[in-house]
Amino acid sequence: MDQTRSERIATMRREQKRNRRQNAFRPRKISLLAGGILLACLAVAGILFVGKAYLEGLLDKSPPVEQSTNITTPVEKPATVKLTFIGDLIFTGHVETRLKEQGYDFPYAYVKDLFTDDDYTIGNLETPVTKRGMPAANKEFVYKSPPEAIPALKAAGIDLVNLANNHSMDQGVDGLLDTFDALTQNNIAYMGAGPDDDRAYAPIIVERNGIKMAFFGFSRVIPEVSWYAGKNMPGVASVYDPARAVAAIRAAKEHADLVIVIPHWGKEREDLPVEHQTTLARAFIDAGANLIVGGHPHVLQGFESYRDKWIAYSTGNFIFTRASEPRTWETMVLQATCTKAGTCSLTMLPHHAELGQAVPMNAENAQKLRQRIQSISKDVRIDADGSIHPSTE
Repeated sequence: MDQTRSERIATMRREQKRNRRQNAFRPRKISLLAGGILLACLAVAGILFVGKAYLEGLLDKSPPVEQSTNITTPVEKPATVKLTFIGDLIFTGHVETRLKEQGYDFPYAYVKDLFTDDDYTIGNLETPVTKRGMPAANKEFVYKSPPEAIPALKAAGIDLVNLANNHSMDQGVDGLLDTFDALTQNNIAYMGAGPDDDRAYAPIIVERNGIKMAFFGFSRVIPEVSWYAGKNMPGVASVYDPARAVAAIRAAKEHADLVIVIPHWGKEREDLPVEHQTTLARAFIDAGANLIVGGHPHVLQGFESYRDKWIAYSTGNFIFTRASEPRTWETMVLQATCTKAGTCSLTMLPHHAELGQAVPMNAENAQKLRQRIQSISKDVRIDADGSIHPSTE
């Protein structure tokens, strides 16, 4: 029994000793656990801090930089059309002889590039083109040109011709009808004459570069009343009474951006326009015309600006016989640059009308011609480059 008691006491002492060891280890374990938790928290905080910094680096929180508003936008230039006008054309008499020797393209050697580098070229065909017909009676000059000349006219770049003049019916109705055929076969448009009055007074409508143009041809110089176009009667468009022409211009203006009138008028070999030229020009512009380019005097006449619209009273001869009067040898290529709004700027290019061929003038003669034309124009300035301006500019 005493031994058993001794064993119990020993056992109790061993348990107390073991408990003391366990109690001594427990604070260390708790400390280690707490330290681990602290380290874990610090690690998580570090990750969160670094992650936040990383994300903030990716997401730029600075104010957005304003885009510059000083970007230059190209200004689109308004559409324009470049028109070329030349004077009287014939292929008969001495001119025909020379063309047969030199070739039908001979007249255009120095000017073809001007005609093909524009948008539309217009001339005055002052001759019937036919191999038949009855010559007009009681006329000093009666013309008749060969159809063989027309393909070269087209190849040179001529697009439209005026037939409202005092020579289109030099070979009667047959000659006029043949002229229509020769032009149509070569794809050259014509105005100012027709198989009846409706066609004679009708405009030629052309569109270039988005600009719609209406071209008219009228004559105030007609040898006799039988030449007037009428109902079922071939002839030319007369403006001895301008009422029908004015009405046609007004109607065309409702649909066209530009209305261009080519009148045959005035007095031969006169430098200055006569009264009916000025009266008709202003009536045409009042009705809606934007540009007037006349012919018939066989010499150059001056320019006038009326209501900000240009009047060129006469472009003279171009492909023609060489008369004894030196002024008839002077000619020009007149170019107009026009806008859809209806404004036109003009430039004259001086030429010398040699027999059957237009040749550019040298610098000295060109300047003399510009100065002379300026002197017979009304309130106009012509610069050294040929550009034409109202003198008030």
